[in-house]
Amino acid sequence: MPIQEGFRDQRLSVVPRRTVVEALARPVTRRLVVTDGGHYPHAVDHLMQRPAGIDETIVIVCVSGTGWANIAGTQHRIGSNTALVIPGGTPHAYGSSEGSPWTIWWCHLRGSDLPELIAEMGVSAAKPVVPIRHIERAVALLDEIVATLERNHAPASLIGAAGTAWKLLTQIVIDRSLPSPGDPLQRAMAYLSERYDSTVRVSDLAALVGVSPSHLSAQFRRATGGGVLAHQTALRMARARQLLDTTNVPINEIAREVGYDDPFYFSRHFRRLHEASPTEYRERDKG
Repeated sequence: MPIQEGFRDQRLSVVPRRTVVEALARPVTRRLVVTDGGHYPHAVDHLMQRPAGIDETIVIVCVSGTGWANIAGTQHRIGSNTALVIPGGTPHAYGSSEGSPWTIWWCHLRGSDLPELIAEMGVSAAKPVVPIRHIERAVALLDEIVATLERNHAPASLIGAAGTAWKLLTQIVIDRSLPSPGDPLQRAMAYLSERYDSTVRVSDLAALVGVSPSHLSAQFRRATGGGVLAHQTALRMARARQLLDTTNVPINEIAREVGYDDPFYFSRHFRRLHEASPTEYRERDKG
């Protein structure tokens, strides 16, 4: 049985279940709806036990202190700057640590898009804890979710809360894909961003950051969807678009600026990626 006596300065909003059912039958919110949300500061003796799980997916972001979770029979420690994500239907129990009670923001979610979002987050019952790189962003989004639900549970408000929740979940996906400061992938990306106009061999870059070429290539594919050279090309093209949008610099000079000695090769490459030549791109209306 859940034990909840309330916490000083807590915030809590629960959407009536009838309203949730109606939301799940409407466009937009059938894909994602926030059913509950709250903030428990310094939650001494916080304990929740649900041996059969619940229909909703639970997202708990720990801001400070520590807690614990038993998910499908496996124990996990929850520290600050982490999120605990419990897929719907998963047996669980969680609570605050005795010596360092956690401060958490949380929400419960339902909707047809949740399985795909959870998969992109890399979360499962076996791996329910994910790091939060930018905790202030996560807190701001959860604060907005709770504030929206506190105002009312009208359809428009539920759409607004769903949009914010979508941003929260996708931000966790982005955080997961980005490299940690100082790790080989981050150093390789920084090196390329400073030398996007230079010829770089994958083997040399891998040696520079201390990993094998195959490992570095795999990291780039996981983080960016493409390999090392594809990432360098993306950096070159981003700079080319910036120059085309903001200057009258001739195309051949832009080509040299971004690392192409042959302006015709640059133009062919640009057209393949943008379905327009550099000149056509420059002349487009972009307002």
